Amino acid sequence: MKEITKMSRLTGCLEKCFRLVNADLFDNELPTPMITCVPTSRAYAHITVYPVWDTKRGNKYELNISSAYLTTRPLEEVVASMIHEACHLLNIVHGVQDTSNNGVYHNKQFKRTAEEHGLSVTRSDKYGWSHTAPGDPVLQFVLDHMDELREIEMNRSIPQCQMVSIGTHSSNGGMVVTPTVTKGHSRKWVCPQCGTIIRSNKPVRVICADCMQLFVEG
Repeated sequence: MKEITKMSRLTGCLEKCFRLVNADLFDNELPTPMITCVPTSRAYAHITVYPVWDTKRGNKYELNISSAYLTTRPLEEVVASMIHEACHLLNIVHGVQDTSNNGVYHNKQFKRTAEEHGLSVTRSDKYGWSHTAPGDPVLQFVLDHMDELREIEMNRSIPQCQMVSIGTHSSNGGMVVTPTVTKGHSRKWVCPQCGTIIRSNKPVRVICADCMQLFVEG
């Protein structure tokens, strides 16, 4: 696997991920968006609610994956964020309103679509059914395409606290966002084969990309 050193290569990998997601989980029903990767310190991802890119092949929606979290989140969670936005896109093109409060509060329409496409969904009072995690179908999807998806990595030298927020929960500019999860008590998870340790603020189901083993709480 080559280390990603150019943004063009990173966006190419994310575009490949979207094509796989669209084919495997959405029956190629989604229009291809413009994939971007800019640091949004308070959102994992966003999708515009209308086409904002004018290209030779027609107008495109924008789907952004925040580069701020590519080195701090497991691959399956990054993929889950893309699927989260793909669910919004599916609802948008079918005229289904799945958010309110300027794209912040996620309603039961979004919950239904997300669960139908392999995500595990939990509710918060502020954001509704917005917190998504990879369910079994998404974990299997990542395993099936690990060789292609694991290239989605990029090392940043600027600490997260020094980055300027470009996208926020206010959804200004007509977009819906995958909000970040509020930090709480940290849990430790260990790969039973190689001993790699990760930490999270809630129960997770994470696969070690090197050993193909599910992390266990330690």
